[in-house]
Amino acid sequence: MKYTQLGRTGLKVSRLVLGTMNFGPQTDEPTSHAILDAALDAGLNFVDTANVYGWGENKGRTEEILGSWFAQGGGRREKTVLATKVYGSMSPDGETWPNHDRLSAVNIRRAVDASLKRLRTDHIDLYQFHHVDRRTPFEEIWQAVDVLVQQGKILYAGSSNFPGYKIAQANETAARRGMLGLVSEQCLYNLAERRAEMEVVPAAREYGLGVIPWSPLHGGLLGGVLRKEVEGGRRASGRSADALAVSSVRAQVQAYEDLLDKHGLAPGEVALAWLLTRPGVTGPIVGPRTPEQLDSALRALELELDEEVLTGLDEIFPGPGPSPEAFAW
Repeated sequence: MKYTQLGRTGLKVSRLVLGTMNFGPQTDEPTSHAILDAALDAGLNFVDTANVYGWGENKGRTEEILGSWFAQGGGRREKTVLATKVYGSMSPDGETWPNHDRLSAVNIRRAVDASLKRLRTDHIDLYQFHHVDRRTPFEEIWQAVDVLVQQGKILYAGSSNFPGYKIAQANETAARRGMLGLVSEQCLYNLAERRAEMEVVPAAREYGLGVIPWSPLHGGLLGGVLRKEVEGGRRASGRSADALAVSSVRAQVQAYEDLLDKHGLAPGEVALAWLLTRPGVTGPIVGPRTPEQLDSALRALELELDEEVLTGLDEIFPGPGPSPEAFAW
């Protein structure tokens, strides 16, 4: 297993992040535990979740599945770098009441305690703000975080879905308070969606944040979706189907799969391996529903992409160019 530092911290994490969004809604508890065991056996030590995962009436279920896995002992919690998130309302769908969502000090305090209970642990290694809260000043957010750090309930804070200027605001505010600030940013970033390279990735690198890309296969679009249509008669679904309905996107995906067929490479593994070549990236999040999908993701760690393949990928999915040079008049 390959490891790296999480941003400017001393924390060593695996170069793949095990995402748990499917645990509960699509993957039952025994299978989820099997995937977690296999990941840990392979050396994958970075696990990401969120308090709202499980969704709908089952919000919190994913954290509970992780908690029951930790409770089995065997060093599972000690070997795991645990990340979860706060922002969304934990009330049942259709019900709302004040101060039970977003990033107020009140909600952060309640959410941490509730997550710790579901996770059956005494601390969270990386506590992430799931979205920007434009109603709550960063001074209040950092005050709440400072208390939690002093209490030993969290170790580090990270962001998710933050634009570059919010990363800057958050860390400038933290610096004025003498705090470490954000250490990571979890953002939408993959071959087909490279807008993060415009401001988010440069801001993260400037402030020493590790970049944790989510949706590395872009909802399955980069996972060999056209090849699967031919081989198994399976149709794309969800976001992949919507995207492929646009002829220009389908042409790009076809060119992508043709390039990889030429080199005998698996599309999903290449999409992950490409992200691992990007400056500032700590590791992409993989969300396996089965142990077999985890095996495929792990193979990406050993994949070295040569210059011909990297150049071809850039031609098919061109990025915005280097910042700020590409945006100068």
